Amino acid sequence: MRAALPLLALALLAGCATPAKDEPNYATVASNQFVQANYKAADTLLTQLNGKLAADKPMIMATVVNIDALDQTSTLGRLVSEQISTRMAQGGLKMLEMKLRNSVYLKRNQGELMLTREIGEVAHSHNAQAVVVGSYAETSDMVFINIKVVQPQSNFVLAGHDYVLAKEGIVRSMLMSR
Repeated sequence: MRAALPLLALALLAGCATPAKDEPNYATVASNQFVQANYKAADTLLTQLNGKLAADKPMIMATVVNIDALDQTSTLGRLVSEQISTRMAQGGLKMLEMKLRNSVYLKRNQGELMLTREIGEVAHSHNAQAVVVGSYAETSDMVFINIKVVQPQSNFVLAGHDYVLAKEGIVRSMLMSR
């Protein structure tokens, strides 16, 4: 009985211990709805653009902005832009990295926000054949995102995709950081 008492106490204490929180890893992050939705949006654009673009000319990714305040974005808008640009580059398009350029309108903590009149100028100066633009709108429980590939010389939309994200913890936190 005396030998069993310490073992019983140890078993009871072990049952009260809080389980270790799983550390995030690539597999758990990559399976997040946010990453999957952005990659799917880029894949959809790539499919629509098939045969419409020259292989040797670059494209520009503008920052995805808040539809109610087109000169504002958030961490969500900046990260959507980054992930779509990355996925389009993975798909074989030449994506011009605008953070390395001085000729874009930069707003502190906002990213590469290009005004409509400047898109044509920037695209022309970098010989870009198209610009990826986008906006998002928030509701209490959803974020609606619109992405378009626009030909800057004509303002024609070459491709477009709309999608919705649930406004869960990760998405909500990215919207709060403006």
